[in-house]
Amino acid sequence: MVSAPVTLSFSPSMPFLLINAKDLTIAHMKGKNRITPNVDWKEDQPYLGEPIRQLDLYFQGRLKQFSLKLAPQGTPFQLDVLRALQEVPYGETISYAGLAQRIGRPNASRAVGAANARNPLPIVIPCHRVIGSNGSLVGFGGGLEIKKRLLDLERTHR
Repeated sequence: MVSAPVTLSFSPSMPFLLINAKDLTIAHMKGKNRITPNVDWKEDQPYLGEPIRQLDLYFQGRLKQFSLKLAPQGTPFQLDVLRALQEVPYGETISYAGLAQRIGRPNASRAVGAANARNPLPIVIPCHRVIGSNGSLVGFGGGLEIKKRLLDLERTHR
């Protein structure tokens, strides 16, 4: 749970919030992991200007790789998963099992899924690119409709 004071900005392109309490976080406004802004949160677009600029370029199909300074928190395993996610190319997908193999833990696909679900920076750390081993869309905190839209956006602008 994010506590005040925070800085936030709404993405004009997708239903996400950018939140800064200590580190940059991207929160879902829809789906199972949605967050609703508290009344004491304030909007401060200049503070989050560069992340907003890069997200807008991404949503326009003009940015394929983010260049933000990231400092995600987590266990060593979770951080391994987040690093591996950043290596999945724009417009491509990988299965949970494939991601587990990539980090040298071939039997840890469920743990990879759990680490993926805790990604504090969806889109920037592209957890939406992870799919089921049969190619199905599964598990995205913002909902499968948004995951599909993100993957379609990337396929269109590859």
